[in-house]
Amino acid sequence: MKAHLIRTRGFWLLVFAIHLVFQANGRGEDLAIGHFGSTNYGDWQATGTAFRLGPAADGLLPKLEIENASDNRVISSEMEDDAPTGTLTSPEFKIVRNYISFRIGGGDYEHDTCVNLLINGKVVKSATGWRSDHLVPASWDVRRFLGQVARIQIVDQASGDWGHVNVDHLVQTDKPERLPVVAEPLYRESLRPQFHFTARQWTMDRLNPGQQQEGWVNDLNGLIYYDGEYHLFAQRWAKCWIHAVSRDLVHWTELEPAFWEEQPGSGDQSGTCVVDYQNTSGLSPNQAIPPMVAFFPRWDNRSQCIAYSLDHGRTWKHYEHNPILIHPERDPKVFWYSPGNHWVMMLYGDSQYHILTSSNLLSWQDEHHPIKDSYECPDFFQLPVDGDRDRMKWVLIQGNGNYSIGSFDGTEFKEETGRQPCDVGPNFYATQTWGNTETGDGRRIQTAWMREPSFPDMPFNQQISFPCELTLHGTPQGLRVFREPIREIALLHNGQDTWTNRVLNANQVLPLEPSGQLFHIRAEINIPAGAKLTFNIRGVPVILTAQTVESGSKPASVIDRVKTVEILVDRASIETFANRGEISSTRFVLPNENGLSVKAEGGSVTIQSLTVYPLNSAWTNEIIN
Repeated sequence: MKAHLIRTRGFWLLVFAIHLVFQANGRGEDLAIGHFGSTNYGDWQATGTAFRLGPAADGLLPKLEIENASDNRVISSEMEDDAPTGTLTSPEFKIVRNYISFRIGGGDYEHDTCVNLLINGKVVKSATGWRSDHLVPASWDVRRFLGQVARIQIVDQASGDWGHVNVDHLVQTDKPERLPVVAEPLYRESLRPQFHFTARQWTMDRLNPGQQQEGWVNDLNGLIYYDGEYHLFAQRWAKCWIHAVSRDLVHWTELEPAFWEEQPGSGDQSGTCVVDYQNTSGLSPNQAIPPMVAFFPRWDNRSQCIAYSLDHGRTWKHYEHNPILIHPERDPKVFWYSPGNHWVMMLYGDSQYHILTSSNLLSWQDEHHPIKDSYECPDFFQLPVDGDRDRMKWVLIQGNGNYSIGSFDGTEFKEETGRQPCDVGPNFYATQTWGNTETGDGRRIQTAWMREPSFPDMPFNQQISFPCELTLHGTPQGLRVFREPIREIALLHNGQDTWTNRVLNANQVLPLEPSGQLFHIRAEINIPAGAKLTFNIRGVPVILTAQTVESGSKPASVIDRVKTVEILVDRASIETFANRGEISSTRFVLPNENGLSVKAEGGSVTIQSLTVYPLNSAWTNEIIN
């Protein structure tokens, strides 16, 4: 049975209803997609039982609480409630208009209650509802598919609450009832970050119901390096793990989602990924092909599950005996502990990290050494002290970015330091590092979800911070983790402007005046006590004093003096690093102007060197003006 929710005109539902539209001969007039009768779907092909009774018509519409239909015949899979499943596929048609327009309502299960546009059998566009049976107008921009042969497929593979879809008024048109959110080319949208990862796959914007969004991304999952590729996985509303790959951590290719929730509403939350080189799990039938294994909990925060891939993460299969573990926790962090020749899992729950071990990734035992006062999404790894691999320490980073340092014997972590922030900025969360990099160059590279802000009127939402290398250093105040941008940022450099040995007197401004919107700034500076140096970054200040850094949050103190600063500027972010990563600040911002400058206040400031590198876009390899 569907839940009773208040109907809101902005809410989206994946219920497709098709309205018979007069098929005009003249170009530019609307063209109906397929034809069906009053009691059947005509030449549309059905599988399963969800659509066996034909369209919802006449008195059935108010009975099913379907509102805002343009005709009295709606494609509906709820004629016999939510239990039946199946698909309904249109005959082939040639795309000859700029848009495909429709009204939609029903469940919000991506992949399972949806309308798809198929070309050569592949889904190229998709839409769902948002738990309302008020049909909402929507459209797809299909100009890049003009002249190609396509089909519409309506999918209902969900049988729980809101396990249905309703669709109406499905037409080819040049004047859709409601335009897509943007019509700009992919990765060239006006606010799209140009060297920070953002997602492109379709999903619903829950903050603005009724609008299509192409890019929701939240918690990072299972970052791993394998056979020359960096894999980035991330949650998309716990419905699927989105998946992208890169060979340099700068240029990303987003693949299809790695895997979806096992059943509609079951959820696949945050977790981790490993490469089982020894095939301890037996998931690979070929010892020469190690399985890539992903761990995730369902929505119940008890059922720990796995999916695995035997082709470098291109296709995934859910383990047939899921769940592998019933344990009231979530956010599994899994890694191989070589000294003990076993796997380790950390699970978060009850404000603690619980440590479990396994020999085969499938059977786990709790070691009963919880780490108290913990907070979500753990990351755990070793770093050498000051680069000395004979002095290794374990670093535990919590979801809020706080870290501590200590020792680990394979079953118990002993903290030896207090907890310090990895980053002091306002938009740093659910951070993870790439695992398995010991098979590459050995660097420990971290990124984070820059959560909370949104991009108005854009077909994407949320972004990922630029990858940073983590190093561990002894300081007068004890061991500290430093984070600074990876050297691969230089791949985007497009020239440079350099200033050396400049003294700025109090209130003197040095215009930097490069063209563009994307920059990498590096400076060596000497700020005396009582003075400050302000970088004006496209209208947004980054303020430095002799001992503090201020960028989007309260001033953060360095241990000695601020000697160097490095700043990354993208369309919607400013990331600041002092003293080669002793302090870092990750910050979402939408600058309101162009231009760069620096200003001294309260006394003279010496700029020993200052270099501004304009950057190319990682997506288009062009400079952005």
